[in-house]
This record gives sequence, structure tokens and C-alpha cells, in this order.
Amino acid sequence: MATHDIVTIGASAGGIETLRRLLSMLPADLPAAIMVVQHLHPHTPSSLDQILARAGTLPVQFAQDHQRIEPGHVYLAPPDNHLLVEPARLRVVRGPRENRHRPAVDPLFRSAAWAYGPRVVGIVLSGTLDDGASGLWAVRSCGGTTIVQDPADALHAEMPTSALMTLNVDHCLPLGEIAVLLPKLARQEVNGRRPVTPPEALGLEVAVATREHDTDVEDMRKLGKPAGFTCPTCKGSLWELNEGELSVFRCHIGHAFAPDSLQAAQAEEVEVALESALRALEEQGAAARRLGDRLDEKVPALAARYDAQAAGLEDQAAVIRKLLRRGIKLHD
Repeated sequence: MATHDIVTIGASAGGIETLRRLLSMLPADLPAAIMVVQHLHPHTPSSLDQILARAGTLPVQFAQDHQRIEPGHVYLAPPDNHLLVEPARLRVVRGPRENRHRPAVDPLFRSAAWAYGPRVVGIVLSGTLDDGASGLWAVRSCGGTTIVQDPADALHAEMPTSALMTLNVDHCLPLGEIAVLLPKLARQEVNGRRPVTPPEALGLEVAVATREHDTDVEDMRKLGKPAGFTCPTCKGSLWELNEGELSVFRCHIGHAFAPDSLQAAQAEEVEVALESALRALEEQGAAARRLGDRLDEKVPALAARYDAQAAGLEDQAAVIRKLLRRGIKLHD
């Protein structure tokens, strides 16, 4: 009897406390495996497994590549690696960043949906930006159950809100009610769920996340259409994929962005470009000032020209410095 026994959870800002609370409310005999992506710093050792293990009765561990999936266990995505699901086993891979993150929520949700279809429960919890919205679309498209934490109940409402804005989810609940629902779903037969045919492109997207498939132009045409702008990560061309009401942007390397994440990445690019321009203008202005000072007595006319040039460069630098002080809206 197939039940909803593959639970995938995504969280970002505020996620650690939220996950602690959720696991503290789940029973020790939960007949489902839980896979979790919490956005982590890629270069800092994490004790998330110990923190969450102390929160409840379910065993918690960082997932290992090719590890068998066991019910009643919680598997975490390790830092700087995506966590993917294959039939009966997990994959831990250093695939392309998605939504500026590795691990990212969307690859986990997509791979679980592709492998287990209606047995999957996808849950988006507290976080910023919009990682998880595309993955929830994949879960729903493959017949799985979609759950979003009520934004009013979340420590950070952006991730839940983004999912709700782009997808008709099965459940939008506060955390306590999610904890009550999960054991019921884990014992509930999937018979009667809506019949679905997985989207043709979903398998290709899952393969891209493993870096085991080299995408070419023909592959990208299967996924979407040229977007007309470049990937903020690798500067390659972006292609636009339509997933229900949501647009996702992906390059042939595999970097992917939901709309808010793309805007944040482009804002970072703008800030870097402005800082580079500021440095160049300040250096050029300083060089012109130095030349003017050296020639002030020997060639006054030439010195005046250099001084005028320096003043113009300093004015331009001041404009850029003002823009940087005002700030470009960035997200964690």
C-alpha cells in the first residue's frame, strides 16, 4: 500500500527554529522519511544535525551519497551540496546553484516528485525570496501533496508567500497544524490522488542538477525559450521556463533562478559593477590630481587641464558613491 511517505521540506531564513519546532511535534513512529534543505553557508561546518536531533525523537543526520532511504529518519542536505532523491536512495551532489543557493530547495522537490510522484509531500517553511516555488509546482504536477506554512505564522514570510502567489497549494497551515497533518498523510493511501503524467522536461531538469547530463541548445529548447538576458552566475544565455504561473530562468550550465532570486542576483551584479566603476574613477581622478600637482609650476596650462579632468572624475565618483550609500535592495 503506497502512502505519502516521502516528505520533502525547504526552509531558509528562520528555518532552523522552525524545523526545531516541527520535529519536536512529530511522533517517533512516523512511517515516512523526511528530506530537508535548509539554506546553509557553503564554507562553514554545520551542526544542524545535532541541533535538530535534540529537538525531537526522530533520528537526524546529514545525508550521504547513495544512502538508502529509511522511514522514520530525517536526512539533511550537507553544506555546499544539493540533496536529491532517487528510487530507494539519496544523492548528494555538487550541482549548479539554483536561486543562488547550494543546497537549494527546488532540486530536492523536483527529484522526489520525479522518483515518487503522488507519494511525495512538499513543504515550504519560513524563508526569504522564492526558492521552493518551482519545486512545489513539480510536486503538484506529479500528483504529490503541497503544503505551505501560513505566512502569518512564519518567521520570514517571503518563501511561503511566493509559493502561494504562483501555485494553488493543497494546504496552507500554521506549523502546529502541519505537524498534525503529516502523520495522517504518512498513513493515508495515495489511491484517489489525481492521475498525472509527469512533465516531459522534469526528468531533464533533475539530470541537470546532478551535472551528469551535458545540456545543449536542443535540450534547452525542450525546457523553454530564450529569455534575452544573461545568467548572473556564469554570464551564459538564460532560457525562460513556464511552470504554471511561475517563470523560471535557467542557463545551459544549470544555474536556475525564480523571478525574485533573479532580481536579487542582478542587483548584486549592479552593486559589483558600481563598486568597480567607483574604484576606476577614483584611481583615474587621483592620477590626474598627482599629474596636475607635479606640473603646477612647470606647465601651468597643462596642470590646469589635469585639475579640471580630476574634478570631473571626482564628481562622477561622488554620484556613484551616493547610489551605493542609498543602497540596492539585496536579499540573504
